[in-house]
Amino acid sequence: MSTGTAGAESEEVVSVTPDAAEEAVGLLEGEGLDTDVSGLRLFVQQGGCAGLSYGMRFDDEPEEDDTIVEQHGLRVFVDPASMRYISGSTLEFEGGLQGAGFTVENPNVVSECGCGESFRT
Repeated sequence: MSTGTAGAESEEVVSVTPDAAEEAVGLLEGEGLDTDVSGLRLFVQQGGCAGLSYGMRFDDEPEEDDTIVEQHGLRVFVDPASMRYISGSTLEFEGGLQGAGFTVENPNVVSECGCGESFRT
């Protein structure tokens, strides 16, 4: 299990904005999960028009080979296969009239589908 930290290791970890962390921690607590152990799993899966898409879910604890990023009180778990596609990305939360949700700003993306739900690296 490897652990990324905020700040210095920018290229190898996933960053989390304060707004995204606040929203995710609130959701974790709402599910009755212990935020000192549990966290948000960020992963990449096959699918979508462009070939790959992001997935997120809450996990009770990390897997043995996960990278664990802890920022702003949120633990984010990323498996090794997903990390190769999303290292250096930033997890953001956007609210607004068109809807609210988590987004991933990924510097590795070379193209996205028109709806923004899938990507290619």
